[in-house]
Amino acid sequence: MSQSTLSDGALSILVFAAYHSLVSGETVTRVVLDDGKGHKADAEGVREMEEAGLLDPDGERGVLTEAGRDRLNRVIETLRQAA
Repeated sequence: MSQSTLSDGALSILVFAAYHSLVSGETVTRVVLDDGKGHKADAEGVREMEEAGLLDPDGERGVLTEAGRDRLNRVIETLRQAA
């Protein structure tokens, strides 16, 4: 399933990770799912990414799997090509 089209909720998680990767210049491997201040990742998106083998949720954070990191890199490359 990890090669299928992702919902907007799941994409929002990857886009947020892409933002942080682009700003920091570093590879993002963990994402915040709940910052405790009202900002939460889309619950259905988290579930979808977990089922697709892209994310391992771990409490308030999630770890991108190897497939998740590959998908994140594809999102970043797509953004660069579109700009």
